Amino acid sequence: MAVHFKTSTPKKLLATYKKLVDEGRVQTWSYDNDGDFTHTADQWTKKAWLRPKVTEGKELVFYVLAPRDTNLASAVYAVYHGRFIESLLRHCDKLFEEAYASAMPEDGDVV
Repeated sequence: MAVHFKTSTPKKLLATYKKLVDEGRVQTWSYDNDGDFTHTADQWTKKAWLRPKVTEGKELVFYVLAPRDTNLASAVYAVYHGRFIESLLRHCDKLFEEAYASAMPEDGDVV
């Protein structure tokens, strides 16, 4: 249930996206003090979070965090995965080569 971005500059990709959120150019996502992203649309806000991690293999991965005592529905992580990839494609397409989402939990997901 993670979102993967293959990039030679994972730290730059994350910093650029955060800056776009801070500037209000990305309005459908926010991030908290831990750096975890959540969707801001009323229907989806705080239904899950995406926690970024820069991996050794030149990849930026966002792992899913479910709210405490909640079974994360596939509809929620499907929306989070799809819309997050869409947002990075729209705003940061020149900073990564490939993006994909996994369907099942990975090490790093908290579901």
